Amino acid sequence: MKWLEANLVVLFWAVIFGEVIGYIVGALKQVTYDYTTIGVTMAVVAVIAVNGIMLLGRSDVKSSEDN
Repeated sequence: MKWLEANLVVLFWAVIFGEVIGYIVGALKQVTYDYTTIGVTMAVVAVIAVNGIMLLGRSDVKSSEDN
């Protein structure tokens, strides 16, 4: 359950930060800003990054415990 809660928090904040950064960059570059594309992209990238970092950290802990 802890894994699910952590991923929901990551999804929430990734979408919020993605929307803010996307809006600022869109305004600076004067391009069309698409809310759904930015939100979905940031959510997917954040979940992959956080779970990848967590998996890499676990493998380090297991290898140090084996020695």
